[in-house]
Amino acid sequence: MGSTSSMLTQYDIEEVQDHCDHAFSQQEIVSLYHRFCQLDRNGGGFVSAEEFMTVPEFAVNPLSQRLLRMLDGLNFKEFVAFLSAFSPRASLQQKIEFIFRVYDTDCNGKVAFDDILSILRDLTGSFMTEQQRQKVLIHVLEEAGYTKDSNFTLPDFMKILDNSDVKMEVEVPID
Repeated sequence: MGSTSSMLTQYDIEEVQDHCDHAFSQQEIVSLYHRFCQLDRNGGGFVSAEEFMTVPEFAVNPLSQRLLRMLDGLNFKEFVAFLSAFSPRASLQQKIEFIFRVYDTDCNGKVAFDDILSILRDLTGSFMTEQQRQKVLIHVLEEAGYTKDSNFTLPDFMKILDNSDVKMEVEVPID
């Protein structure tokens, strides 16, 4: 599995399935492998940030730079594990953990007001002023019983989003 020029064996497929908690079927893993090989233009077995940016849907995503921080240099197994949060078979906990990693911009295990504000800035662009973003965020945090000075850990995120209906699903086309 190190080089993208090799084919996946049944053992490789099962190993990847185990690694991503069976979020994808064996057929989906094979399809993802073909897509990974297309992205890995130099055939080194890893996909760089530049290679990910060749995907048009990814390049226009307002969170693409944050996602690139998580994606740059992934091998195939890590690539599938990353995508598993978007599988319909992924648990709510897996989806929330993924969202937490996106929001934890400095990778310190905590999400602060400034981290959330930074994401909001990426999502709203020039449609909102900085003052409007801060006002909205402070209101939402206060509604949830938090303040601007609160730091959120993964368990806090779980508590806040546990009763939500988080939808993060993509369909993997079967070749």
